[in-house]
Amino acid sequence: MPPIYLDHAATTPLLPAAREAMLEGFALWANPSSPHKAGRAARAALEDSRARVKAALGWTGEVIFTSGASEALALAITRCQAPLVAVSPVEHEAVLRWAGDAARLPVDAAGQVRAASALNGLVAVQHVNNETGVIQPLDEIAATIHAAGGLLLADCAQSAGKQALPSADLVAVSAHKFGGPIGIGALLVRDWAFLQPTGGQERGYRGGTENLPGAMAMAAALEAGNDWLEQAAQLRQRLDEGILAAGGEVVAADAPRLATITGYRMPGRSANAQLIRFDGLGMAVSAGSACSSGSLKASPVLTAMGYPHAGEVIRVSIGREITQAEIDAFLAAWREIRG
Repeated sequence: MPPIYLDHAATTPLLPAAREAMLEGFALWANPSSPHKAGRAARAALEDSRARVKAALGWTGEVIFTSGASEALALAITRCQAPLVAVSPVEHEAVLRWAGDAARLPVDAAGQVRAASALNGLVAVQHVNNETGVIQPLDEIAATIHAAGGLLLADCAQSAGKQALPSADLVAVSAHKFGGPIGIGALLVRDWAFLQPTGGQERGYRGGTENLPGAMAMAAALEAGNDWLEQAAQLRQRLDEGILAAGGEVVAADAPRLATITGYRMPGRSANAQLIRFDGLGMAVSAGSACSSGSLKASPVLTAMGYPHAGEVIRVSIGREITQAEIDAFLAAWREIRG
């Protein structure tokens, strides 16, 4: 059997429609900020892509194209008119590196935030956890934060294109998580007044020549839709049942989870040992976030959840191309490694 790729939360293949859109963008090689005819044509294509991204995501605010979610999060935190006052402890490293002495919101055993009151400032809470797939109740959290006069920054890198956006004020998205290219993402802004402009391109909120081919490809990837998620949910259920039947454990099994991401514990086998064995069998999985999977430290996400066996958990993430036969092959490999 060909190699089986089960690390779609790290990055997922470029969709054919996105590839085609990129090629069209490369043909419009002029700088969108140039005033001449070629530049104006590129600008028109860029603004068309911006409108298509907004429509596909159901976003009524503004869109700032960035190099990805990490830059979008950094831009939101460092340029927001309100100071960062709190983050969840299960955020991606792209948020935590900017968190400083901001308060850490308490989470329950599933990693869900349960207290976000009296927070008059910027609060960062991701929509879907990149290691466990657990979905935060962001609409409820947003209502509490807004009642206190605060703003909500939502990391939607894993959920954009798969779930409706939450009621956040600033939202970070990344195209390569939903079939677009690496190197393009966006910060969605409910109101320009939330941010301090810096000059340059993107309405003066981000410097640098705009990535027109990337923006066009991002729009095309979003427009491809998410009908495949129903099948992903069925495959994830098959995975869960197979892991449990083989003596494993599903992380946050009772929590609401995105169908495409789950953490699995193999008792008595370290995550690193599992990765080596699965890789040898032609199967790509990960131990937590791809940004930190090379670290020997225990997962900050699982640690914050109080999970006692963090060192034995791997992440399996499903993409639109995954088949039942591949899931069954993975389960057979899991049983073989488990012994």
